[in-house]
Amino acid sequence: MSRLLPNVKNIILVASGKGGVGKTTVASNLAVTLSRDGYKTGLLDADLYGPSVPLSLGLEGQRAIASHEDNKEVFNPIERFGIKVMSLGFLMKKEDAVIWRGPMASNALSQLLENTRWGELDFLVIDMPPGTADISITLTQKLPQSKAIIVITPQQVALADGRKAASMFTSTNINIPILGVVENMSYFVPENHPEEKYLLFGKGGGQQLANEFKVPLLAQIPLVSDVCELGDSGKTVFASSNKIIVNAFQDLSGKINQENTVLT
Repeated sequence: MSRLLPNVKNIILVASGKGGVGKTTVASNLAVTLSRDGYKTGLLDADLYGPSVPLSLGLEGQRAIASHEDNKEVFNPIERFGIKVMSLGFLMKKEDAVIWRGPMASNALSQLLENTRWGELDFLVIDMPPGTADISITLTQKLPQSKAIIVITPQQVALADGRKAASMFTSTNINIPILGVVENMSYFVPENHPEEKYLLFGKGGGQQLANEFKVPLLAQIPLVSDVCELGDSGKTVFASSNKIIVNAFQDLSGKINQENTVLT
């Protein structure tokens, strides 16, 4: 249990070495899948410079209700698809740019994390900012009991970025356990031929990273034709016409809940 979040049993940091690998898609749909599996789940959008969780869950334009409690401002998360969601996007206008130096951004994230009324949760999934800068380090230092998932794409050129993220968690100053690697966009599945697989981005990157850090390859998430459209319209993979991606997330949720993995 966290000293900051005493009512949250398990915290999962979904991280990547760079943007564009589908980290938010993985974090959002993992949170929804855990909720559908019967767990009380929250999702924190920690990417302060580009909060995209509101778009991915159909919550753009929503505003979190704030109040004052014990001389501090507290926020009520917004509920969607059975999960409690908090994002900086709920506290600012879409067109407002976030221009903060590292300490200011870290302080804003700390407030989002600590001052949100999460209630009792089995899981808090945190969509980390890409890379290994100040915000990521702040999160790992504040949540030393958390566990991490590294999201990577299959091509070999993505390995260097994946290594950076994994190395941050395994460094002696942080030492956050890595649950495993999720390889996103592992293969393309055409809508009209769901039995076919095309390796558009190469293969093997996720397994290689998992082998290097001696952790499991938790999932290979396919690139399904309607997933981008679903995400842009605020829908989850459970609305996809191709259930292969639904099965992938259900398998990922199951592996996370295996004995001696996460649940305490």
